[in-house]
Amino acid sequence: MIIALPPAFGADALPIFDAHVHYSQDAWERMPPKEAIALLRKAGVKRALVSSSNDDGNQKLYAEAPDLILPSLRTYRTRGDISTWFKDEGVAAYLQERLKKYRYVAIGEFHVFGADADAPVARLAVQLAKQHKLFLHAHSDVEAVERIFKQDPDARVLWAHSGFERPEKVREMLRKHKNLWCDLAFRNDHAAGGKLDADWRAAFMEFPDRFMVGTDTYTAERWHYVVEHANWSRGWMADLPRDVAERIAYRNGDAIFGELLKP
Repeated sequence: MIIALPPAFGADALPIFDAHVHYSQDAWERMPPKEAIALLRKAGVKRALVSSSNDDGNQKLYAEAPDLILPSLRTYRTRGDISTWFKDEGVAAYLQERLKKYRYVAIGEFHVFGADADAPVARLAVQLAKQHKLFLHAHSDVEAVERIFKQDPDARVLWAHSGFERPEKVREMLRKHKNLWCDLAFRNDHAAGGKLDADWRAAFMEFPDRFMVGTDTYTAERWHYVVEHANWSRGWMADLPRDVAERIAYRNGDAIFGELLKP
């Protein structure tokens, strides 16, 4: 497939693997699947890790463009589940039903913090990810991430928003957990005016294979930011060595998720 890249960045513009996209009910009601896919392609997105509340949005996008969409099973039937899902047996049944019916590359993005990561349905999500060989896309604090790895030392975790932690803590966690990756969604502290923050640069240079960009379309309005965010990301990644920029832009996502949906 040929990706149409924004002309302002030229023929050598970096493709984007967007590791944090949502297509929930408010989005699909305002932006039909064909329009959403066209917007991702306009942004030069080659693959997108997508979840939705509920999962129907996910399936609508995947049916429209299976070459582009990598489905992740969110633990929310509605957004109302965000603060209770980890102890709701109805969510447990929902996850098991969807996993029987569809194929995914991950479970998440889910919100869980502290000791709630050891709640019954949160533990089930970790077990299901292990059983089905899926990633866990966790919007979590450090304590919850540690609890997930205690449950399954071989778990593969994509840490949403890099935990909203400072780069020094992110580096500490990456050194400790070889199966931890980070997305940079909804963050702008790592770059300003096309220049990288020095501490974040050190993190990217130490772990060039552990970061991915992400838009985080958590509301329907955020979909209109997809192209702008992709171009902004290309801007600050130009301040990195080309091989590191390529890894963060798309190669890491390809390497981690690219084979998971193949027959």
